Amino acid sequence: MNNPIIIAVDAMGGDNAPTKVIEGISIHSKISSNIKYKIFGNKDIIYPLTKKNKLSEKIFEITHTDQVVEGEDTALSAAKRGKNTSLWLAIDSLKKNEADAIVSAGNTGALFLISKLNLKMIENIDKPALSALWPSKKGMNVVLDLGANIECSSKNLIDFSIMGSALLKALFDNETPKVALLNIGSEELKGNAIIKDTYQYLNNNKFQLFEFNGYIEGNNIMEGNVNVIVADGFTGNIALKTAEGTSNFIISELKRALSSTLIGKISSLLNYNNLKNFKKKLDPRLYNGAILLGLDKPVIKSHGSTDSVGFANSLKVCEKTIKGRLINQIKDNLS
Repeated sequence: MNNPIIIAVDAMGGDNAPTKVIEGISIHSKISSNIKYKIFGNKDIIYPLTKKNKLSEKIFEITHTDQVVEGEDTALSAAKRGKNTSLWLAIDSLKKNEADAIVSAGNTGALFLISKLNLKMIENIDKPALSALWPSKKGMNVVLDLGANIECSSKNLIDFSIMGSALLKALFDNETPKVALLNIGSEELKGNAIIKDTYQYLNNNKFQLFEFNGYIEGNNIMEGNVNVIVADGFTGNIALKTAEGTSNFIISELKRALSSTLIGKISSLLNYNNLKNFKKKLDPRLYNGAILLGLDKPVIKSHGSTDSVGFANSLKVCEKTIKGRLINQIKDNLS
């Protein structure tokens, strides 16, 4: 039997923690095998939850600490809380090779800073990038950077293209990465100097890992003609928040329209399966689990407000990045 995948879990981060975290582990453990969870947090609270969710003691161990990083902490104040917070201990276990990846739904800035303090960058990568999965008409997109770097050089964007493509291959081995740069137009002359320089480099050099497909505009992200979309963190974060807001608006308005009148209620009953599939396609919990690319270990950020289903999906992302040899794929393609 192969050695189990070991996932370090910050149990105390995010809304409704550690309840949703332990419930998420329970969900994930039922759909995956040969996984062990190193759980960091308050044992007096966590252990009864493992009993409630009927977790086998063979698949987890708890490292007790009653010190936590608060949601309102700045990244610096979180780091100054010391090395005994659940977040720091979880990342430290990754540093010591006691775990294969770490997931936390806690403070994003703290996760970034403490990870960078403890873990090494992959050689030749200057900046890490936050990447996540977005649905499209034809499958899934990898989009990065989503906010880790406000300003980027053309080298950073080239690195992001390689890292994002390696992530896509790690998660979906049968997919061919097709890279595009997020821009204000599809014409070669559009955009600032940095994005033009990046375009020229990617267009003039052949990469074994991915195909380069030029520029993409925001309104075409969901079309699925490309599957790795690269931007600086400022642009990417605005695109992410706009997409999330639009998705929430559509779902809430559809609910209101179908529940406000008798005809709407009858229509919703007649189209129950279609509406269920539509809602599932836009359910952000199913795409939960952003990856901080560029570090030499997998660091996964679960959305702080997600529930147990969303947290379970972030654990699944952890599992896939390890099985897909994400870090090695990035290193191989950089060299």
